[in-house]
Amino acid sequence: MLIDTHCHLDFPEYDPDRDEVISRAQREGVGCIINIGSSLQGSRRSLELAGNYESIYATVGMHPHEADKFEAKDAALLKGLAGDEKVVAIGEVGLDYYKGYSRPENQKPLFLSLVKLAKELNLPLVIHSRQAPQETLDILRPFLPHKVVVHCFSQDEAFLKECLDLGFFVSFTCNITYKKAQNLRDLVRITPLERLFLETDAPFLPPENLRGRRNEPLHVKELAEEIARIKEIGLEEIARITTQNAQQFFNLR
Repeated sequence: MLIDTHCHLDFPEYDPDRDEVISRAQREGVGCIINIGSSLQGSRRSLELAGNYESIYATVGMHPHEADKFEAKDAALLKGLAGDEKVVAIGEVGLDYYKGYSRPENQKPLFLSLVKLAKELNLPLVIHSRQAPQETLDILRPFLPHKVVVHCFSQDEAFLKECLDLGFFVSFTCNITYKKAQNLRDLVRITPLERLFLETDAPFLPPENLRGRRNEPLHVKELAEEIARIKEIGLEEIARITTQNAQQFFNLR
């Protein structure tokens, strides 16, 4: 069994054929999908989706791009959603200074608020960090130890080692198959398998042979195959260990 630990099936890209997308993933051996909340409304949709499918779990959170819209009452609303039994984490939350979709001075209080919520509820954190490695760690450190995964890992080896030293997990996406992504493949190689999750981040970042098209959870199998190639380990071993990692981290039942 494979687990896609991070995708966005609530997004409108799947409105025409969501049921078929989920069925295709199941036929390829994707036994569990974690649908990630990236806004208040998206968290509600994610929870609704999890309620409709036994194999889907939800997270609730607000992506840093949403920070300029964040109000204090939103944290209370997310807390209410987080009480559902199908919610397995707070996320995705973090800092993103890459394209400036929201102001850094607004991203930090949003991030801090949701880290506090995760600590209060004893739920894992799904972290989005882009071009803000040390600022991300500075906010997290006062709340450690805590279960943390840095999703769609795309930063450098130094940040990877800091994350691993702090006990974090990391997840990689199908972009490790891209021709110019040797730096990511090098990071996969040095990441202990016991700290690794699989994710598609669908509808984003499809495998190399599907670039320009919508990604789907079924492609987590191609990701697993690429990691098996990089680490020179059998696909079955990759599937077994990454699935066990995710089940324990997210307390999947």
